[in-house]
Amino acid sequence: MSESYQTKSDVTGGNIEPSGSRPAGEAGRTMLIGVLGGVLSAAGYVIFQRLPDDQKVRLQRQARTLLESRITEIRSNFNI
Repeated sequence: MSESYQTKSDVTGGNIEPSGSRPAGEAGRTMLIGVLGGVLSAAGYVIFQRLPDDQKVRLQRQARTLLESRITEIRSNFNI
């Protein structure tokens, strides 16, 4: 007697993994991305600290304006 149904792995062609398991390579990539993010943010901080005061103020003003516009956009999208 033959089975007339297909399992999910038969249909997709792959193995079914439990939802909680992660391949080891993915954890390594996650760590690498975290370390690279830390290095980039530290480099940005060092560069920012070496800028003249007038450029620091101008960058802070631009960042504040950008953040305020994004908050306004999000509020309008959610009708807050």
